[in-house]
Amino acid sequence: MSEFFAMDGYAAFLWPSYLITFVAIVANIVIALKAHASARAAALRRLEGDPAGTQT
Repeated sequence: MSEFFAMDGYAAFLWPSYLITFVAIVANIVIALKAHASARAAALRRLEGDPAGTQT
């Protein structure tokens, strides 16, 4: 098992790249979910008859 984590001596390069990739994917998901919620709220406001999208 320790051979797997050592990655034949390349662990110092591989594990940080895995971490950066994981963070980028999670950030992408969070940003997409926030954008979806915002777009959904704007669409619901338009359906209720507030074309400017202003909140009162």
